[in-house]
Amino acid sequence: MKPIHGEDTIVALATAAGTAAIAVIRLSGPKAIAIADKIFIPKKGKNKSLSSSESHKLYFGTIEENGKLIDEVLLSLMKAPQSYTGEDTVEISCHGSAFIQQKILQLCCESGARLAGPGEFTMRAFLNRKMDLSQAEAVADLIASDSAITHQLALKQMRGGFSFEIKMLRQKLIHLASLIELELDFGEEDVEFASRHDLKEVVVKLLTIIEELIKSFELGNIIKKGIPVVIVGKPNAGKSTLLNALLNDNRAIVSETPGTTRDTIEEEITLEGIKFRFIDTAGLRETKDEIEMIGVAKAFEKMQDSPVILYLFDAVVSKSDDLNQELLKLKSELNEKVRIIPVGNKIDMVSMAPIENKFTSIENLFLISAKEKTNIDKLRSYLLSLYGSGKIEANTSIVTSARHAEALKNTFDDLLRVHNGLIKNISSDLIATDLRQALTHLGEITGEISTDDLLENIFSKFCIGK
Repeated sequence: MKPIHGEDTIVALATAAGTAAIAVIRLSGPKAIAIADKIFIPKKGKNKSLSSSESHKLYFGTIEENGKLIDEVLLSLMKAPQSYTGEDTVEISCHGSAFIQQKILQLCCESGARLAGPGEFTMRAFLNRKMDLSQAEAVADLIASDSAITHQLALKQMRGGFSFEIKMLRQKLIHLASLIELELDFGEEDVEFASRHDLKEVVVKLLTIIEELIKSFELGNIIKKGIPVVIVGKPNAGKSTLLNALLNDNRAIVSETPGTTRDTIEEEITLEGIKFRFIDTAGLRETKDEIEMIGVAKAFEKMQDSPVILYLFDAVVSKSDDLNQELLKLKSELNEKVRIIPVGNKIDMVSMAPIENKFTSIENLFLISAKEKTNIDKLRSYLLSLYGSGKIEANTSIVTSARHAEALKNTFDDLLRVHNGLIKNISSDLIATDLRQALTHLGEITGEISTDDLLENIFSKFCIGK
């Protein structure tokens, strides 16, 4: 997609493709109103053009081609600059017939518009300063949000919460850089406009804030994609039955035969606004079966990428010492940040007291019956407690974009060099260079610093009508 400057008028279907009750076709650009005038005939004031009509009003009328009726429609008129794109914008709500949609698009193109590229409307909104780059990216996240928490995060970012924090950081950096630049201007006079001690304090505060934002990406990323929870254990421990119980659905095949599950099975469920991805895996055991070996390898692959593991074991036959050894072995093979939750299954087969006494040394233990769904609600509640209630505090910023996290990491590295330079009392021009670089990296987040390649990469991932 070539860089755009709003010189032409674009058109696209703003609603999902396919047959529906209604569809919305969006026009934006300098000729949007003139093009709509060519094909739209209002029921009232037939001789009145849209250019002389009041903005931000709905108009009822018909779309016609050479006097032939195509459809009765509602037309929304939004004159620049008070529109989503900042340009003259017209939205036509028509009946959702695929034929009608294509006919109206065709008439718009014949009248001087061209079909929009992916994300082109939102790119124009960014170029016309209706939003910054991080807000524009949040539009795509909002459209893709499929849980209360991802909706909340996208909405907060789209309304400028994250942008405000980045801009505040950038303002502090600009102030810091200006003091250093002034010193360079008066270098021959050996003037110091700010004490190195005060500068170090400011840099340390900035480093602390940025580090917290970087750390938040780990949580933000898994919330955005869904929190993966891997179910592992020996063959016939009841992993597939547990998956079905957690989902309240018979998703996985359940069999008494050990080794039934050879591949991973993934299913999503939203619990109180938070999306979880439960992953059933092949039983962990030594085997010579080539296919089962691949399944076990895949299980370990999934475990490496998951923040939470449910280690399922048969509570009736397992021994406490053996279980401790299994958990220690598993911990040694995984990232230290991975949380392993031991879950004892099949408590429906025996009385509870002996089992509870047997595993008193196991921390954070859950005893369940996957078959009877005993204590499944408690297990779900515990998983929810690890990630809050699905609500984000109003003053909390969580980074969900890998691009933002990378820019923040680069900024952190730049400021770390500034801090070390201040400690070692190195030349002001070297400190100024690192500060300029930090400003560049922060500016990439909001779009104050951007390239055509960056914009194309971001907006090409949007749907056509947005």
